[in-house]
Amino acid sequence: MLRFPSFAARGASAPPGGAAWGVRLATFVLWLLATASVAYWGLRLAGRPEQAALPAVATAPAAPDMQAIARLLGAGAAPLAAAAPQPSLASRFALIGVLAGQQSGGGAALIAVDGKPPKPYRVGAQVEHGLVLLALGPREARLGPPGGPATLTLELPRKP
Repeated sequence: MLRFPSFAARGASAPPGGAAWGVRLATFVLWLLATASVAYWGLRLAGRPEQAALPAVATAPAAPDMQAIARLLGAGAAPLAAAAPQPSLASRFALIGVLAGQQSGGGAALIAVDGKPPKPYRVGAQVEHGLVLLALGPREARLGPPGGPATLTLELPRKP
């Protein structure tokens, strides 16, 4: 029979047949399960929720109609404000760069429309509704209606 010093020090004897190891093993397994359960639920609760609420999309408020407000407050019929002058067609386009084919007559041009970042357009491509890049020169691009004559010539700015 096997005796342990801890039992002998207390004056108790070891359980017969190695039952002490069975109790120790059962206690170890129970503590292991308890620890695993705490770890599982801790990770589960600390994780992201499975169904996150979608953020609300804010819409811009409609602009108020100033003439309707004026009529509501008792003002007479106000004359319509003069429409803002439309910019000329040439001022809306800026030629940034040209890549003209010497023998082929093809190529591409970098054109900025209405102050937006420039985009490349190949010869024959539509730059805007009713305007097509018709031809390219060494420092110019000619725009016009499809199949028609050039109505607008854009030139590269001179370097200082």
